[in-house]
Amino acid sequence: MQSQVQRQTRRLEWAVNALLIGVAILTLANVAWGLDTQDIIVEFTPEGRKLAEERVRTWKPKEEMVLVPAGEFLMGSDRKVDRVAYRSELPQRKVYLDAYEIDKYEVTNLHYMKFILATGRNPQLDWRYDGGNFQDTMANHPIMHVSWFDADSYCRWAGKRLPTEAEWEKAARGEDGRLNPWGNQSAGLTRANFGRTGLSGPVRDRPERLLLYPPLISVDKYENAVSPYGIYQMMGNVSEWVNDWYDQEYYKTAPDRNPKGPETGSQKAFRGGGWMDSTTTMRAAMRNGTDPNTKINWMGFRCARDVQEQAPQAASVAAPTAN
Repeated sequence: MQSQVQRQTRRLEWAVNALLIGVAILTLANVAWGLDTQDIIVEFTPEGRKLAEERVRTWKPKEEMVLVPAGEFLMGSDRKVDRVAYRSELPQRKVYLDAYEIDKYEVTNLHYMKFILATGRNPQLDWRYDGGNFQDTMANHPIMHVSWFDADSYCRWAGKRLPTEAEWEKAARGEDGRLNPWGNQSAGLTRANFGRTGLSGPVRDRPERLLLYPPLISVDKYENAVSPYGIYQMMGNVSEWVNDWYDQEYYKTAPDRNPKGPETGSQKAFRGGGWMDSTTTMRAAMRNGTDPNTKINWMGFRCARDVQEQAPQAASVAAPTAN
């Protein structure tokens, strides 16, 4: 009789535990849904818009671009040199690129505010101060919570475009196949802003952290870690959207001259590690992709543009004299 009661008690406990687990799962799902950053809209107040207009009129953004000359570089990874290389980085090969220019710094909040005011868009999720503005200290932080489409629209508005994967990688590592912008040494906190999981764990595991401002720094920091072309923060701070569709197997069939990625796809590529990445992903050849609609607090971008060859100056010819 006692054993039967014990069995019934255990069954009841199992049922209660199963119910509690189910409730917990539903609760977490609702929390994640409720914290979808794409459902949150920030709007300017009249005073906030005036302040934003004053800022873009009087504050000077970092507009420099860097010329990357035409020529070959080593793209991808060689596992004899980089033992943690992922399959998507193979094989390593020589790739030729025409000359192009690329932003020396990641696009900042100040850059993006000018774009938003010019195009009639709403302020960013993180601009919740002074009626739709960012704090003064955030002006030169990289923009984040932007989709691939947002990044593409900004670059086009600025008279530029997103760089291709190949352009991004050459700008980051130069021609000699080095693992990182500064050489073959692993990333460390003296060279890049990464490995910072924040207050309560990585944002990838804790959706509520999407609403917290991450540990970003200004885009002009780490002078000791610039690329061979003098470009800042190709590693760390935020990952960066590039123009290409992402295909894990693309390198196996990619052209060796001005590759532009697959014709179509479901994910857009992004490069460079963000503030929450680990050492193994902080490498110039590291590739990844995600839904182009993704807006998250470790993703930003920089722009590039073609270098127009100057036409040779025509010899002057005397105009015929009228009779």
